[in-house]
Formats: sequence, structure tokens, C-alpha cells
Amino acid sequence: MKPVIFGLSGETLTADERAFFAAAEPAGYILFRRNIVDKDQLRALTDDLRALHGRDDLLIMIDQEGGRVARMQAPVWPSFPPGSVFDRLYEVAPSSAIAAARANARAIATTLAEVGISVDALPLLDVRQDGASDIMGDRTLGAEPMRVAALGRAVIEGLADGGVVGIVKHMPGHGRAMVDSHHELPIVTADEEALAVDLAPFQALKDASMGMTAHVVYTAWDPDLPASLSPSVIETIIRGRIGFDGLLMSDDLDMKALKGSIPELAVATVAAGCDLALNCWGRMDDMVGIADLLPEITGQARARLDRAMGSTHRLMDGPSLEELLATRDALLAPVMA
Repeated sequence: MKPVIFGLSGETLTADERAFFAAAEPAGYILFRRNIVDKDQLRALTDDLRALHGRDDLLIMIDQEGGRVARMQAPVWPSFPPGSVFDRLYEVAPSSAIAAARANARAIATTLAEVGISVDALPLLDVRQDGASDIMGDRTLGAEPMRVAALGRAVIEGLADGGVVGIVKHMPGHGRAMVDSHHELPIVTADEEALAVDLAPFQALKDASMGMTAHVVYTAWDPDLPASLSPSVIETIIRGRIGFDGLLMSDDLDMKALKGSIPELAVATVAAGCDLALNCWGRMDDMVGIADLLPEITGQARARLDRAMGSTHRLMDGPSLEELLATRDALLAPVMA
């Protein structure tokens, strides 16, 4: 198995993809809107991927946050609110906000599990900072670390109740980035004391099954390399100070924050300490290059993957999707008027 998550080019596997994926055996896949038509098509696609590898616990992930980041969209699927809505409710009713975040996450998981998606890139534990890039903005769960942690835990638990693994992101914190890492490399010059605020939610949820790194330079920890490529940040901060021992993946290697060829970046992220490299765009030349250069997955990374994929506990006799949405909407009513 190669320590990489690949994207797909379209709504079904091409013959070339089928042959390549069978030979390369990536750790998993990520889906985007280009891969999605409706429930039947999406379920057929995820079933096809599982059959290709003979792995019922195959990692098949998606970014289904809600708000402006939603790959599965209405009218086929419900619309989900951004994280900031739960932050606003927490301001007036903390217990209601936690219950709403959990119901919303379980509703998301219900829609994902129905079509065979096993992992969601949620929750964001990035602590929002005034003046930072809007790339986080309303996606975040707030500006107070313990509030972010409490809401983030509710999201992870709600996803797990629906049979889906959550990913805490973006370690060790993207909330101070002044530019969008999709387009350029953010450099955070905050000192150790300030950065402790960013670490706090991740430390509170250090037992999460999966995490994702940030393509951000933190000069206090490594003035030269972004976290995704920095052995120092991954070992000393993410694994050490945060205490995270779950499956760690990079953010998307195609983001413009990183410089270099995609295959070389995949090797560099794994060499730096990421368990998996994330390559989203389904470009065959990049994927072949990655498979050629990457070593086999380490025993430790494979154990983390297996542990993460076995961490959910889908509650089969729980509320329906409609009931979950109704519960969420009733709780959110004070801030949605």
C-alpha cells in the first residue's frame, strides 16, 4: 500500500485509473463535485472502489463542511450551515450549540454513509483571529480556543455516531494566516505564547483518529518550512506538544503554498512525518509519479490507518436524517431568525 490519498478524474473510474489504482493500491481516495451526480451514481462509485481493493474499510473522504465548502449539494442533499453558526449560538446557549453541532454532524454523516463515504474533512479546530485571511472566516468554530474544542468534539462524536471518521484540521492551526494557502504560502510570525492559543483546541482533541496539517510557516518553530514539510513541526509540535498520535495527512499537495513537483512534495511530506500525502486532482501523470517515488506505507502509519477506520460506532437505531435536521434547526432558531 502506498501512503497517499488520490483524487479521481470523473464520475466513474476510467480504464486507466482502474488499472493504475489496482497496481498502486493507495491508502484511500478523496471525492469532489466533479465526481458526483446523484445518490445512485455516487454509491456505485464508492462500491466500485471498495470492490477494486477488496477493502470494506477503505478510506473514502470528502470535504463536506457546510456553508461554502460542500461537495454534495442541494437539491439532492440537504444544505448544512458553516461552523460560525454554532459559534454564534454558543454565545447565548452553550449546551444548545453543542447539541446542535452534534446533530448537524450526525446528519452530515448520515448522508455520507448512505453513499459509501467513510471520512469527512471536519471539524476545523483553527482559532479565528481578527485580520486573518477569510479562507477560514465563517468556516471556523470561533475565536475562543475552548469553545472551538467543545464544538469540535461534538462534531467528531456526531460524525462517529453516523459511521464516519472526522479529521481535525489544520494542525497546528491556520487561524493566523494572512493569505490564502490555496494561492500563496502564509507565514505566521507569532511568538510561542501567542501560538499556544492555536494549539489549545488540538491538545484538547489530541485523541482524534485523524488529523490534517497546515501549509503554513510558523517562524517560531521552523522559519524555513511549512508545517506539512517540516519534520520539526510534525515531531516536536504535532506529535510532541499537542500529543496527537492519530493518522496524520497533509493538506492538498496541489495548493500553491507549496513549491515543487507534486511527486517530490508527496515524498517530502511523508519523509517529514505525515502518514499520508493528499493529492486531490486526479491527474494521472502526477499520480504515477507519486506511486513511483513513494515508499510503501510504514507499519506505524498502517496501524494508525486501521485504527482510525475502526473508530466509528454507527448507531443504527438512532434518529432519521429528517429528525436530526429538525432537531438542529430548532436549536439554531435563536441565531437563524
